[in-house]
Amino acid sequence: MTRLRCAILDDYLDVALKVADWSQIADRVDVTVFNQPFANAETAASALKDFEIICAMRERTPFPRALFAALPKLKLLITSGMRNAAIDMEAAKDQGVVLCGTQWGRDPTAPLTMGLILELTRNIGRENARMHAGEPLQKFVGMEIEGRTLGVIGLGKLGTKVSKLAQAFGMNVIAWSPNLTPEKCAEAGVGYASKEELFATSDIVTIHVVLGPRSRGLVGREDLARMKPTAYLVNTARGPIVDEGALLETLQQKKIAGAGIDVFSVEPLPVDHPFRKLDNLVLTPHLGYVTEDSFRNHYRQMVEGIDGWFKGEAPRKLA
Repeated sequence: MTRLRCAILDDYLDVALKVADWSQIADRVDVTVFNQPFANAETAASALKDFEIICAMRERTPFPRALFAALPKLKLLITSGMRNAAIDMEAAKDQGVVLCGTQWGRDPTAPLTMGLILELTRNIGRENARMHAGEPLQKFVGMEIEGRTLGVIGLGKLGTKVSKLAQAFGMNVIAWSPNLTPEKCAEAGVGYASKEELFATSDIVTIHVVLGPRSRGLVGREDLARMKPTAYLVNTARGPIVDEGALLETLQQKKIAGAGIDVFSVEPLPVDHPFRKLDNLVLTPHLGYVTEDSFRNHYRQMVEGIDGWFKGEAPRKLA
């Protein structure tokens, strides 16, 4: 039997081979791990042209139609998650590539959202850094979140989970999204607000909608201008949902108290990006799903998917 080549992409933390048992397919597959992002589509095409199987981490390496066309040997593409906006699914189908996904066990993004909220309001990381640097005690005055209002944009599974966590901290929660109804809010035990009301009255606004044509740029300059000067914005969804240029200006001019951002329009965030120079912005490098449990879950299912594909099956087929 001819052995096939499998590429594991964007394994920045070098965990893929450690958290799953790839020996299950070692008799049929030679695995190569790519730990760094590709500089551009041409570099990706050159590096991947001889692989029949690719395991992709969701929305890291884009797979537009041109890349599929440049990979004539590709037969199976498995992505983490059951959707990946960076993959042209129609192109995969047209190219005859079997596209499969992996299912989430738990989504760890909600606790990260609360972590960003706590960092913004209590300055835990900043004071930790000062303590390690030997600086005098206490520089930052915190803000209590109990009794404050959290505005949730998007009340799906993740938005609802964040709402319940916030309520456990004693926060008042209101929500809005383009299709959200007062009845849906009542079912989730949160208040309904218009978009304008949410931005004008919330002490913290957190974003939990899926990126798509309708949500791209959903949070714009006018929305940010409605926020209170003491308010914070948190985005653990996707970078392009927020007008990054408008957010940059808002933070530079200190029109709001600050922001906690885990996602960006360009990832990894360029080292010279002006976001990195702001002292009222907490930055994390897309940590929403970066947990050992999450990686173990996804990579094990990728091994399972490859094994199933060899047996004529296609577990969790997307296209």
